[in-house]
Amino acid sequence: MKALLALEDGRCFQGESFGASGTKLGEACFNTSMSGYQEVLTDPSYRGQIVAMTYPMIGNYGVNALDMESHEPHVRGFVVEELCEVPSNWRSTQGLAEWLAGYGIPGIQGIDTRALTKHLRTRGAMRAVITTELDEAAAVEAAKNSPSMEGADFVKEVSTAEAYAWDPEDQESREWDIPSPSQNRESEGPGAYHALPPVKYHVVAYDFGVKRNILRRLRQAGFRVEVVPAATSAAEVLARNPDGVFLSNGPGDPAALGYIHQEIHQLIGKKPVFAICLGHQVLGHAYGGKTFKLKFGHRGGNQPVKDLRTGTVAITSQNHGFAIDPSSLPANVEVTHINLNDGTVEGMRHREHPVLSVQYHPEAAPGPNDARYFFSEFAKLIDSSR
Repeated sequence: MKALLALEDGRCFQGESFGASGTKLGEACFNTSMSGYQEVLTDPSYRGQIVAMTYPMIGNYGVNALDMESHEPHVRGFVVEELCEVPSNWRSTQGLAEWLAGYGIPGIQGIDTRALTKHLRTRGAMRAVITTELDEAAAVEAAKNSPSMEGADFVKEVSTAEAYAWDPEDQESREWDIPSPSQNRESEGPGAYHALPPVKYHVVAYDFGVKRNILRRLRQAGFRVEVVPAATSAAEVLARNPDGVFLSNGPGDPAALGYIHQEIHQLIGKKPVFAICLGHQVLGHAYGGKTFKLKFGHRGGNQPVKDLRTGTVAITSQNHGFAIDPSSLPANVEVTHINLNDGTVEGMRHREHPVLSVQYHPEAAPGPNDARYFFSEFAKLIDSSR
């Protein structure tokens, strides 16, 4: 079946349909990771977006339940140059096309994703349509009339409805790897699991669209995690008396979350805070700062970030379309990290209170683990504030 990707500026790409048929609207963006497509598809931060992968072949290792970053995929559509229809991996339980079809998500293959990426880099991320039903004129018109990502609150769609304890049985958080004769691992099935450390800290995690691997990494760093809805009041969080507060990643425009900004503002100085991605942007607003929309965003596992305090450069995993305006931050907030491609803010610390944040994803999944140490930094922040 033929499929069409149409952008709001009139650019169209003809290809072949896979996954579900029909018509879906969203913001077109691109991800530069070479692998990890299942983690990308199930990351709640991609809510409302049509994602194009720059790596030419996608689907070669299939999908499996263990690599889900949430309970379902969140993208509106998926764009690849070539779909591998016969996956080959011992962990695979299903092909990508069949899996997407089961969730009603359309995909398009056989288009020039390099041309699409260059177009989005030049013109910027924009509204788009994937369709097996509309002609080019109708599809472009539909894209023009679709909602903008600016002002969009998708957090309400992806946040948990009720508070819950993450992994109370300590099963989901165990770190799996290839079997090894080394000690401190429990053999189970075809792989091996690292034993979890004892719990040392209790944190409350705001769910703005949290990835499962963030919760795993917190537990692996010695945190017991209570997850709460995005609209939870500061008073309710403080009533739980945690050792610290965590602000998660998530989708949409951080400026549209005023009802969250005011609650986070009330937590600053009362509990140690660590924030990632959207949580970092929300924290910027809670400081009194502002955010702006990036031209085409930072998405992929090869984003260079410099620590201004040490000069160290890390390769990071990122997924965001907005950034903090450094000129809007108060004097008591220090910019600690910048993106080496465009100089945008990638990390902050409060000069007076135990609060730190990063724009990128130290938990990876997918991506490099250069920045994983931030979970230990959060623990040190709590220890130093006691």
